[in-house]
Amino acid sequence: MPANLPPQYYELEREFKREQDPKEKLRLAQELLAMMPKHKGTDKLQAELKAKISKLRQQIEGGQKKHGARTSETHDHIEREGAGQAILIGPPNSGKSSLVASLTHAQPLIADYPYTTREPLAGMMTFETVQIQLIDTPPVSEEQFESYLINLIRQADVALLVLDIMSPGLEAEVAITRKLLEEKRIILSSESGETDDPRYSIKKTLVIAHKCFEDDCEKNMENLRKLCPGLEVIPSTILDDEVLLKLRSAIFKSLKIIRVYTKKIGQEPVLIDPIVLPLEGTVEDAALTIHKDFAQKLLFAKVWRPGRFEGQKVKNTFILEDKDIIEFHI
Repeated sequence: MPANLPPQYYELEREFKREQDPKEKLRLAQELLAMMPKHKGTDKLQAELKAKISKLRQQIEGGQKKHGARTSETHDHIEREGAGQAILIGPPNSGKSSLVASLTHAQPLIADYPYTTREPLAGMMTFETVQIQLIDTPPVSEEQFESYLINLIRQADVALLVLDIMSPGLEAEVAITRKLLEEKRIILSSESGETDDPRYSIKKTLVIAHKCFEDDCEKNMENLRKLCPGLEVIPSTILDDEVLLKLRSAIFKSLKIIRVYTKKIGQEPVLIDPIVLPLEGTVEDAALTIHKDFAQKLLFAKVWRPGRFEGQKVKNTFILEDKDIIEFHI
């Protein structure tokens, strides 16, 4: 059976063969594997590529050993936890680490000089009744660009481009950050999506206008909107709890998810630990999160929607909304 590989595969393969840096070579190999059609005609190619990826990982980890010390991680993957994963990216001293420290219980190293963050760090942000994973990362600049960032950004649900709104070099920082990401085939956009070229990743992005506490903040916000056309710009400062609450809400909304609470028949609902579904998730989708057998046995459900209806009988295909309360009947 022919492999039927797309033209972009061969172009990326040539780039892979030319590359000398093991970390970048690993990233390209992972892109090749993701791009490769999965069928019998590519079974052998998949196996060979997986072997190359394994060998590159061993090479990278082996090169990181020092005098018998424990092998270091490659940092190119962080297991998703909670309702979603948002990755913070941006130029040096933009305030990513201080934001993560304020929004989560993580304790990144914070200092008033650039390049303090050396490795990615994950922390859990609470928004009402859900937890959202935030990932702090090293800065993006012409002097430093960690190759593992590409995979981390690709895997995240949403990117948060954190910018110091008071920086005199803001325009250049925006241009350099976007240019470097586009060179790595990451396109910051108002919505995630796909292109005709599978090597590219279009990543939903919020622009975080950080350190927005001066009198001329709105003027700088307007300037930032012009520098990032089409992207939603959210003000941010660690000095105002109300601003941070609005930022939490904006991050939650960017994930395009809903929270659905369950109740037992004849009992009051417990509004904690909700079922998390994508927008337009249905009653059946909610049941499937419990167990596929449960969904198959489901006869109907009753839904409570505050201010709209109380205990309305609905079918499995009924589309749920955020904060609905559902009672399953089997």
